[in-house]
Amino acid sequence: MADTNKEIILVTGATGQIGTVLTEALRDHYGIDHVLATDIKKPEVDAGRFEMLDILNTQRIKEVVQDNGITTVYHLAAILSASGEWNPQKTWNVNMNGLMSILELGRDTSVTKIFFPSSIAVFGLSTPRVHTPQDTVMTPTTVYGISKEAGELWCNYYHQRFGLDVRSVRYPGIISYQSMPGGGTTDYAVDIFHQAILQGQYTCFLKADTRLPMMYMDDSIRATLELMAAPSDKIKIRTAYNLSAMSFTPAELAASIKKHIPDFKITYEPDARQAIADSWTESIDDQAARKDWGWKHAFDLDAMTLEMLTQLKKKYNHGE
Repeated sequence: MADTNKEIILVTGATGQIGTVLTEALRDHYGIDHVLATDIKKPEVDAGRFEMLDILNTQRIKEVVQDNGITTVYHLAAILSASGEWNPQKTWNVNMNGLMSILELGRDTSVTKIFFPSSIAVFGLSTPRVHTPQDTVMTPTTVYGISKEAGELWCNYYHQRFGLDVRSVRYPGIISYQSMPGGGTTDYAVDIFHQAILQGQYTCFLKADTRLPMMYMDDSIRATLELMAAPSDKIKIRTAYNLSAMSFTPAELAASIKKHIPDFKITYEPDARQAIADSWTESIDDQAARKDWGWKHAFDLDAMTLEMLTQLKKKYNHGE
């Protein structure tokens, strides 16, 4: 525990897929009393300080920050890609105005450092699909992607204009066992494990050969913590760093699962999410992150598959 650490952390969107695991990791590192989790719904497990907080309630956010002496914000609250297409205006409002409220805290409160998660959703049909460069054309096709691209630019602006220490990565699809899928286009790669264990089969909403960049949750959390812990002079990019670990297709993931569950079957019924996936990149060039702050992934496809099946079998009491 870091009893002498002066960093007081606020996490928005703390009950989401990444927020649940990141909040736990932050509490393990800094101590429970140093991390305040917030969201519009309560966590399933009471594991530390929590407050209900609507990211659009700017006055209440400011009060929470001032009352708790918050110095660092991990701003995870957002509506994701597939869910966002059902209500584009609401998605833009939540994703953009929520971020602007957080950035403004850096101008007139104790907040000095902010983490903003961007996404591969910022890329589009005009973006190079293989080894997508750090600096490239971005023409996102979803309101989620549009909000993330705009968010990157605002983060860079607040750093350049006001000296605010804002840091960001472009997350690929995140795979985890700790929470259920939350409305993202890459969520098939989470749900497939649950269904493989529970049903022995899965109907995928993407085509068999749809290749997308992915990352195991442990790697994404470690990347986030390492980025935020790096000395400021090591952070050369203030929009968002490309981040990569592996890329695979639904068919390749199914084959990896069959190594452990030989009778597993997968069928394919592409839906509206296929068009979103088709607009995204296949693989990511993240050499800037590896060079600037030492990023290095640990999990490949087979290692991730084994860990997901092991953890979920424990969860569903199907273990040895």
